[in-house]
Formats: sequence, C-alpha cells, structure tokens
Amino acid sequence: MGSSFGERLKQERLSRNLSQGELGGELYSASYISLLENAHREPTTEIIGQLALQLHLAPPPIAGRPEPASPETSDGLRLSLCARQSWDTRDYSGAAASALSAAELASAGKDSVSWWNMTFLAANSLLRNGEHESAVTILKTLLADPLTAGSDALSLRAHQVMAAAMLAQGSLTESITHATLAVEIGSGDSAEEFSAYLMALQTLVGALTEAGRLNEAWAHTLTLAESITSDTPSQVAGEIHWVVGNVAFLRNDTRTGLEHHSKAARLLSPTADLSRWAQFNKATAWVRLAAGVVEPATLQAIERSELAHSVVGATSAEVLEVSMLRARWHYLNGELTQALELLSAIERDQDQLAPHIAGDTALLLGDTLRDSGRLPEARAAYQRAHDRFTQAGALDRAAVAADHLAPL
Repeated sequence: MGSSFGERLKQERLSRNLSQGELGGELYSASYISLLENAHREPTTEIIGQLALQLHLAPPPIAGRPEPASPETSDGLRLSLCARQSWDTRDYSGAAASALSAAELASAGKDSVSWWNMTFLAANSLLRNGEHESAVTILKTLLADPLTAGSDALSLRAHQVMAAAMLAQGSLTESITHATLAVEIGSGDSAEEFSAYLMALQTLVGALTEAGRLNEAWAHTLTLAESITSDTPSQVAGEIHWVVGNVAFLRNDTRTGLEHHSKAARLLSPTADLSRWAQFNKATAWVRLAAGVVEPATLQAIERSELAHSVVGATSAEVLEVSMLRARWHYLNGELTQALELLSAIERDQDQLAPHIAGDTALLLGDTLRDSGRLPEARAAYQRAHDRFTQAGALDRAAVAADHLAPL
C-alpha cells in the first residue's frame, strides 16, 4: 500500500486550514480521514470524488483569493487524487491517464506547478507500465520547460527519471548522460531531493555497469555506500547494498557481492514494497548466475522473483527477464534442453526487451546451441548478440560476443 494519495490529501487539507473532522464532515469520521492520510485505508473512486468536493467547497489554498474555485479546479483536484491513488495501487495505466487529464486542466488554468507535478507523475507511471517511449516524450517536454530550467530540484528529478527511462530502453549512453547531470546537481536540502539524488546515483551505476564501465561504476557505488547512516531508512539502505553487491559480483568480487546482497535481503521488506522486493530478487539472481554462483540461495532468489512478480503483476519484459533467469540456471546445471526451450521462446519475443537484455538472451542462446553441437545456429545467435550490444552502446559486451563468434 502506497502513501502518495494520503500525502496529497493531507497537503490539500492543511493548505485550507481544515481539521480531519472538518474535511470528513458528516460523511467520514476524523479517524477515517487519518487512516486515509496514513495509507492504512484504500479509498474508492466515489470517496475520492466526495473528498475532492469537500476540498473544493473549503477556502482555497491561496489566501485572499476572492473568487471561488472553478469546477475545472475541482475536477483537476479529483483527477490528481485519483492519479495518486492509482499509483499507490500499482494501476500505472490508470495513474498515467488521470495525471495527464489533470495536467491538461492545470495547463488550461495556468497552474504551472500542478501541471509539472501531474506531468511528472504521468511520465513515472508510463515508465512503470513499460511504455518507455511515451515516458521519454513527456520527460523531454518537462526538461524543456522553463519551470524545470529554473529549479535545481525539478531538474534533478526530471533528469533522474529520464536516465531510468533511457536505461530501460537500452540507450546506455543517453542514460549515463542524464544520470550524470542529475548527480552533478547534488543532493539538495530536502528529503525528496536527496532521495532523487540517490536514485540518480543508482541509475548511473546501473547504466555504467551495463556499458561495461565497471571501474567508474564502482567509484559511484562507494559514494552510495558512504551515504548510509544510522538514520537511513531500512528500505533505502537495502537498495544501496543491493546496488553495491551487483557491481561487486560483476567485478568478480563474489565475497563482497554476497556480503552486500545478504545485507540487502535483511533490510528490504516485501511488505514495504513488494515490487522492489521482486526486482531485488531478480537482480541478485541475475548477478549470481552471471558470476557462476549455482547454489540453493540462487535458486531461492529465482523462485522469490517468480512468485513476487506474479503477485504484483509483471510487464511483458519483466516476465521474459525472469524466464531468462530460469534458462541460465538450467544452462549452468547442464540442462541444455530445458534452457533451449526457454531461450527460444524468449528470442521470439525479443523485441519487447531492451537491446542489451536481448543481447544477453542471444549470447546465452549461442552458448547453449554451441554446447549442443548446433554450431551454425550458435554462430547466428552470437552475431545477433553482437549487433544488439553494439546498438545499446555496451561495447565491452559486444566484444565478448565477438570473442565467442570468432572460433565458429
């Protein structure tokens, strides 16, 4: 259960100097409003509409404004609350639709701040929903807006999400550029800015790692590790240990990788954020397998990832990536027939994957075909891997594919 809706509801209530009882009126108790604001209850669409009406009838947030809020303002408030609630319940398609409608109303009403916030939420929602190109298009609009250019805090957030979108697309060079710009802005003074800064660092590490620039990635992981203090929330600290462990594994420092992933597993909670927990288990299984660590803990991470993704609702790309874990597990255990069956199915849908992930699929398929004695098919798979890595800008991995191709 998320807190975005509750935080927005509280913000709107306080801006109008309303108590929880006054907002609830005759319909909802003060304790129920408290439960909503603290994300302990999920409101229905009807409740959201009624609360928006209650807020609309209250004094406006801008002190001294003589005219009452327009119906468009009330509808915009309702849509923004609906967008936040859809985000909290992981209905990212609904969140994007409501946020874009709210942004359109805010633009018509010349409310640039609300327009920015709703447009940003729409871009995030599209990204979470796997609609990377649409997210990038919206983020380009945000980055070109004067409001963004005039604020380090907004620039930081926009560049950070653009970096994540580019990474999801497999555009590694562009991801590194935007993540670097976000990191260079700095951590800011607010908790929100610091959170965006840490996310930008993590994205930068991820993009550098995918591009094969492990020494640069490791330098940034050390910065991440140094940011952990006794006041760091468990979820945040867990994600940092996750990233540090990933890079350590890829640098062939298995001991450090296991150490940090063990800490991450203790700190990350499926009840706090099941989606991130699913992603962590997918990532830890991925790097363990890449390092050749075939042990019960690796299989457990694969099974946890499969289960968690089935609960939260995975995108088509995530389903393929989790299937890829199973295929690599079969390959490392010498179960070539099972690996080939999975990899062939993934390869048929490779256009749903980012180029560097599709490159990994083709590279493993080449290895499996080679070990099965099917050399012409292996050669074709290695060539596809080389081309996909080159497209993504992962030149070190393209060189690996070329090395596999050369003997054939």
